[in-house]
Amino acid sequence: MTKKHFSEKEIKLLSNNPYAKSVSSKGITYSDEFKRILIAETENGKTPRQVFEDHGFDVELIGIVRVHKAAYRWRKAFKESGVFGLQDARTTNSGRPSEKELSLEEKNAKLEAQIHLLRAENELLKKLDMMERGVKINK
Repeated sequence: MTKKHFSEKEIKLLSNNPYAKSVSSKGITYSDEFKRILIAETENGKTPRQVFEDHGFDVELIGIVRVHKAAYRWRKAFKESGVFGLQDARTTNSGRPSEKELSLEEKNAKLEAQIHLLRAENELLKKLDMMERGVKINK
């Protein structure tokens, strides 16, 4: 992350851009649409700086290093995963599991599902063991 922090005035200015999803004092989250635009236009010969400026971003405010690093990250992600690599994974990948308190009914349902899964797993292991021993399964 860069050492440059945005002031309240800069945050407000950057937030007005339709391609900025959110802006904090430390960084900008760009829309998936803008990432796709940048990929397409840089493949057609434009520089990342030109793309940012053409779409209303002040490169001097953002910082040229930040622009180039973002473009590099997005192109790399696009090469590896296509359009899905450009999506913001923070909304779908919540990280740490929820620690909310479950009701008795929810706990019971969760435990019953776990018991069902373990029983099915045991049956599968028994069948595999029998197959390894050469015993014919009658069902």
